[in-house]
Amino acid sequence: MSVPTNPKIERKQTQVIWKRSRKAKQIELNDHMVKVYVWELPVRIFHWINAFSILVLMITGVFIGRPFVSASIQEEAYYSFLMGWARYIHFFVAFLFTINLAVRWYWVYKGNEHATSNPFRLSFWKEAFETIKYYLFMKNNKKHYIGHNPLAQLSYWIFIGLGSIIMMLTGYYLLFEPQPESIYGKMFIWVAHLFGGDSYSVRSWHHLVAWGFIIFTVVHVYMAFREDYLQRNGTMSSIFTGYKIERKKEVLGEPNEK
Repeated sequence: MSVPTNPKIERKQTQVIWKRSRKAKQIELNDHMVKVYVWELPVRIFHWINAFSILVLMITGVFIGRPFVSASIQEEAYYSFLMGWARYIHFFVAFLFTINLAVRWYWVYKGNEHATSNPFRLSFWKEAFETIKYYLFMKNNKKHYIGHNPLAQLSYWIFIGLGSIIMMLTGYYLLFEPQPESIYGKMFIWVAHLFGGDSYSVRSWHHLVAWGFIIFTVVHVYMAFREDYLQRNGTMSSIFTGYKIERKKEVLGEPNEK
């Protein structure tokens, strides 16, 4: 099913990125096609560490909240220590998740034009709205985006940005809650007041946002395969190589033929 678009729109470079962003490296293939280094190595490393972290955190988190396996021999928990290992793995991967996210936030400013995003521009929201109309099969002025479109960027700000902050704050509060007199316990004691005032409310927020991450992951994987199928530009392979193959006129921002 085709999507109605406005043929008069110029596919110029989007303005939803920071002004000082570096241009992505390009390799000319022929007169019409060019290879664009969209995802630099730090972005690809972040992507896979983040995917691994979320998967492990989801599995161990669900187990901690509602154990779905138990020791084969009923004996003292000391000998199997199944729940203990699940907690240790959950905490360790949570620290990995935090460090990885901090590096990615740094790369928002350090990376190339496709690693950055600027939701503080009016054009960001206008283009996000046009993208929503595109996915709803409405007449739209959606531009061509080599990297993430504004709607995708917005979803990352909500889930990978705000969602991650909520998960880290609530998670670290629950980790250090048994030792409120410790330096780390005192460091996160204010979190309870921000998310309801008690341990149950904090835990509820942690679980709710965790399920939001699961939904986001499913939609993200679907949209990646969809983009790769429709555009035939190497979207899926780019998460390994960093490169997408694009039409030269799209990369240079030339207007469409009428």
